Amino acid sequence: MSAPVETKVKAASAASFLVGIAIAVLNAVSADSSLLGPLPAWVQAVTLPLVPTALVWLAGYQARHSPRTGILR
Repeated sequence: MSAPVETKVKAASAASFLVGIAIAVLNAVSADSSLLGPLPAWVQAVTLPLVPTALVWLAGYQARHSPRTGILR
């Protein structure tokens, strides 16, 4: 019998999906990079992967652990 997927994993996966959609929409709407235009290119390169990563980490951190039953310690 497989264990159920933990709430933290579900929260982090959902956040990753939603942030990916948001980035895709922003990229489609502002294809000329005007959203991050004022920032230097190196800051843009660092910001784009770090923002989704930070949001997914925060979602996983904030979600509660699923209770584990039947585990002997």
